[in-house]
Amino acid sequence: MKLNLFFLFTLFLVLTSNAQIDSDNKSIAIPAVEAEDPKEDNELIIQPIEKNNIEPEEAEENKIVLPKKEVLPVAKRKDFSMIKENKFRNPAELYQKQLKNALKLRPDNEISNNGRSTTQFFGEYKTNSKSLNIIYRDHGAQDGDLIRCYLNGYVEKERVLLERQFKSYFTTLKPGDNVIEFEALNQGSSGPNTAEYKVYDKDGVLILESQWNLLTGVRGTFTVIYTPEEE
Repeated sequence: MKLNLFFLFTLFLVLTSNAQIDSDNKSIAIPAVEAEDPKEDNELIIQPIEKNNIEPEEAEENKIVLPKKEVLPVAKRKDFSMIKENKFRNPAELYQKQLKNALKLRPDNEISNNGRSTTQFFGEYKTNSKSLNIIYRDHGAQDGDLIRCYLNGYVEKERVLLERQFKSYFTTLKPGDNVIEFEALNQGSSGPNTAEYKVYDKDGVLILESQWNLLTGVRGTFTVIYTPEEE
């Protein structure tokens, strides 16, 4: 009996303690505050601007100007041609054209004054050789100098182009005096007519050598006295 009373008393104390703790944990309710509708606030909403209500000055200021597109010039494309392009042409064509222009006889008003204007005499020589080997070349720049060769007044070489390399021809002498002449037909592209020549006998012995600087139409001359050998 006493045990039952003790159990009931203990249960009463436990229930009383829980009731006190629950009463202490009661929450406090915070009343809700009614907020204004943001749609009704004109400061927060950006109203669309009607085009008809925009002032001309304001419209000009707010106008967005896009940068202009710059159109770059485009070079016209040339059709490829190995005939039209000079860099693919035969170099000999250009040389031949320059040489052709240089071979034209120059008028008197274009004649250079750096050369001899009167006949240039190179001397008198004796030989027992009936034939002579005459070689000649342009001792200056190869610019199209032309000469004509005579023996005793007769033309042996009508028109000879002087080049940097030696050219030659053989001539046959008559007994006695033989006058050999070289006439300058032009002055090339730079002027005057410039040449170097050498004369050998039939055995290859050098008889004479010299140079000239002649104006157009002027001659260089020398005399060779041929004496036949006695048999």
